[in-house]
Amino acid sequence: MISTPSDPRPPTRRSVLATTTAVAFLTAGCAAETRRPTAESTEDHASRTTSGTRATRLRQRGVSDPQPRHAVVAAHDLVAGLRGPDGTTALRRLLDRWTALALPDGATRTVAFGPALYRKLGLAAPVRLRDIPAFPRDRLDPGRGGGDVLVQLCGDDAEALRALSRRLTTTAARTLVPRWHERGFLPDHARGETPRNLFGFKDGTENPSAAETEQWVWNDDGSTYLVYRRIHMDVSAFEALPRDGQEAVIGRHRASGAPLGARREHDPADLYAKTAQGRYVIPADAHVRLAHSRLDGGARMLRRGYSYDNGSDDRGLLFLAYMRDPALFARVQERLDLSDTMNTFIDHRASAVGYVLPAGDPASSLGR
Repeated sequence: MISTPSDPRPPTRRSVLATTTAVAFLTAGCAAETRRPTAESTEDHASRTTSGTRATRLRQRGVSDPQPRHAVVAAHDLVAGLRGPDGTTALRRLLDRWTALALPDGATRTVAFGPALYRKLGLAAPVRLRDIPAFPRDRLDPGRGGGDVLVQLCGDDAEALRALSRRLTTTAARTLVPRWHERGFLPDHARGETPRNLFGFKDGTENPSAAETEQWVWNDDGSTYLVYRRIHMDVSAFEALPRDGQEAVIGRHRASGAPLGARREHDPADLYAKTAQGRYVIPADAHVRLAHSRLDGGARMLRRGYSYDNGSDDRGLLFLAYMRDPALFARVQERLDLSDTMNTFIDHRASAVGYVLPAGDPASSLGR
């Protein structure tokens, strides 16, 4: 939910051991690749950024754009019986129709393909597109996660987004069937201010800069990857903690958003600072410490989360994150699942992953 900037000092022995399983997942998936996003050379990154104008034209909206107030996230499955070349043709035609649909003012539509879709169509999937591994603490509902085609709609008009979602579903009737959908929102916040989650803490402080987004989020062809998690939050139990207890769980000051031991929201987290009694200022099991990008070679993901509230028993976060390789999320979640004290107050209840298609030439559609 919250990550922190990279630190030049090497990881501790404990942190290395905590990430063993997830690193194995990364190694297996990246063996066939010529570029590894966690070890990108200066030369490689320079070549990527010199063609920035062209690359931007090839990207779908709704990833690195400013985040609007509302979102609808949905998943669809290929109609039973549509397989192989017939399914590919039908899906291409549907994407042509979706591209032609007008969007409400300021709204964005982002489309991604899940791993199962490629298997159904008999196509080779992008090598980094793999199902997110199961974690011991997961409480996943298969009916509320996964999906062949994932769609994220974002905008400031919630009703217009819902109407757009219905149009997309109706248009897809002979090709896709609905699997699940969720509606999310950002709590009120001033323009330029980091929004807060339902725990009352700023969420998204350490999203990557524009330059870091180029390095860690976008591929050369305008594609990226989406990881989705539906995270239930026990808001009442968390709010019952005293303020300093809440801050120890997160690793940040609630009011300012600053890391513990710092004064300003965007001050770097000092993972080595200790109290006079020899305790870490940011506790060893604090969320901020365990999500620190220092443990991932500086690799970053772009988080675009939205809160959801279906009543006191069903509140939480629609975690949406974009990155060049979903294995980054697996590594981070491996650490969090193992040691994060926030686990007392959250459950991961749904999961999905998708390859976000390049947008193509401005004159073409996603179906191309």
